Amino acid sequence: MARIIGVEIPPGKRIDIALRYIYGIGPVNAKEVLERANIDPSIRAKDLTEAQLSQIVHAIQEGKYVIEGDLRRELGMNLKRLQGIRCYRGVRHQRSLPVRGQRTQTNARTRKGPRKTVGVTRNPGAKAGIT
Repeated sequence: MARIIGVEIPPGKRIDIALRYIYGIGPVNAKEVLERANIDPSIRAKDLTEAQLSQIVHAIQEGKYVIEGDLRRELGMNLKRLQGIRCYRGVRHQRSLPVRGQRTQTNARTRKGPRKTVGVTRNPGAKAGIT
């Protein structure tokens, strides 16, 4: 299995697809990296030579892409900033509610989690006539 910038890429996939396993590199960036490195996108990851792998790494680094840990850190800092200034989006993130204006009376179960049933405890002495 080939490693590119600390990420294991699947050997059986085409290199343009396999590069997407690196956090921060999508379809467009993968094509750009392969063009810079002069590598055919249809070649399988297991068929790459060490020289080609180093060309890919060099193309990613010289392209100044924000990837993996740096990108995760940057996104985390953005969320902390929004929460710190107590803006609407930051508050919605803190409360685990939809951030981008979706309805919440129905739906939004993915963001809100499973339903929490409220107010269904029954008085155990209700049938006996005891209050």
